[in-house]
Amino acid sequence: MSSPPSNLVSGSSGGLRGGQGLPARVFITEVGPRDGLQNEKQPISATTKIELCERLLNAGVQRLEVTSFVSPKWVPQMADAAEVLAGISRRSGVRYSALTPNMKGFEGALASGVDEVVIFAAASEAFSQRNINCSIAESLARFERVAQAAKRHGLKLRAAVSTAFGCPYQGEVPVEIVVHVTEQLYAMGATEISVSDTIGVGTAQQVKEVMLACAQSVPLTALAGHFHDTYGQAVANVMASLEVGVDKFDASIAGLGGCPYAKGATGNVATEDVVYLLHKLGIETGLDMQALVEAGQWISQQLGRKSLSRAGNALAAKWQSEEAVAQ
Repeated sequence: MSSPPSNLVSGSSGGLRGGQGLPARVFITEVGPRDGLQNEKQPISATTKIELCERLLNAGVQRLEVTSFVSPKWVPQMADAAEVLAGISRRSGVRYSALTPNMKGFEGALASGVDEVVIFAAASEAFSQRNINCSIAESLARFERVAQAAKRHGLKLRAAVSTAFGCPYQGEVPVEIVVHVTEQLYAMGATEISVSDTIGVGTAQQVKEVMLACAQSVPLTALAGHFHDTYGQAVANVMASLEVGVDKFDASIAGLGGCPYAKGATGNVATEDVVYLLHKLGIETGLDMQALVEAGQWISQQLGRKSLSRAGNALAAKWQSEEAVAQ
C-alpha cells in the first residue's frame, strides 16, 4: 500500500491519540430509525418510532437519522416520516436528518424542520440502474438539485457512496469509481460522505485501501464509514477505518437493518458493538452505553426478536445476572 496522504498526519483528522494514531473522539450517526427500520416487513407505528428516537436521544445521540422522505409505494415503512419528525422532541446540539432522494423528498424534509438532508449515489453502474433506474452520472445530476436547494435553505448536506466495497450484481467495484463519486458528492457541498459497504462484503485491508484512496481527493474529515455485517466483518472494518484516522461512522441500534439485495444480510453494524469497541480503546463518543443497550433491547422486544448486537446482548445478560445476585 502507498504511504498515507499528507492529510492523515496526526492532528489533521480532528485530534489523534498520540502514538496509537487513533481519533480521540468519534462521532456516530445513529441510523436505526431510518436505515434500520425501513426494510421491516411488519408495520411499525409512528409511536414506536418516536419512542425509539427518544430513547436514543436519552442515550446521548447527537446525530440522528430519523426517517426517509420517499414514495410510500416503494418504502411503505417510511410513509409516516412527517408524523415521526413532528413527534420527536427537539434538543439543543442534536442534528436531525432525513434521506431525500429527490426534490419532492427534500421539500417534505424541509417542511418537517430537519437540520440535515442525506443524498446517495452508487459506485456501481449495475446497482444504480437496478436501484434507482439511472446511471451514476444521471443520479449525481439529480442530486445536484437537492444539494443546491439545501445550500439555499441553510441545511447541512450529508451523502453516502453505496456499494463502495462490492456490488450484488457486478461483483467488484473499481476503487477509482468510488473515489470519483466521493469527489462529486464533496463538490456538491456534502460535509460528510459515508463510504458504504451496502452488502457487507468488505474486509479490513480493502477498507483501508479505499479510505486512503478517497482521502487523496477529499479531506479525511469529510469521510465516514458505513458498514453492514453480512459476513461478520463490520466491527473489524470500523477498526480498520480508525487506524487510518476516520472519526465518523454510521451505526444502527441493535444491528437493525439489512440490504434486500444481499442474501443472508443481517443489517448495519450495531451501535452497541461499535461503542463497546470505542470505549475499550479509550475513545470518546458522548454516548451512554447502558442507555444504548436498554434502547436496543427495547426495540428488539417491540419487533419480537432478539437483538443482533453481541455486546448489547452480553451486557444485558451480565447486568441482569448482577441484579439477580444483588437481590
